[in-house]
Amino acid sequence: MKVDSSPDSYIGSVAGGPQKTAEKPAASAELAAVAGSAAAKPQGVTVTLSSSTVSALGSGGSEVFNTEKVEAMKLAISNGTFQVNAEAIADKMLANAAEMLNGGRA
Repeated sequence: MKVDSSPDSYIGSVAGGPQKTAEKPAASAELAAVAGSAAAKPQGVTVTLSSSTVSALGSGGSEVFNTEKVEAMKLAISNGTFQVNAEAIADKMLANAAEMLNGGRA
């Protein structure tokens, strides 16, 4: 059994073969030509948001988290008095795993 020990053997076979050194200058010249034409013609992309996204972004009044609770947790951590509820974390991890395995089926 023959074992090919060259580091590029797998990568070359996946990427369409190893690149020869003679091809590198031509490839860099092509890249420079493409980069030059791209710099000459600036292109843009138009993004359109759905109405539900716009309404979700515009709601602004509802906070994602409770700032007071976060500050209290920071203080407890810095004081060394914060206690982790391992049972609650384990329950949530198991529920998330079950949801992933069921594919979101209820």
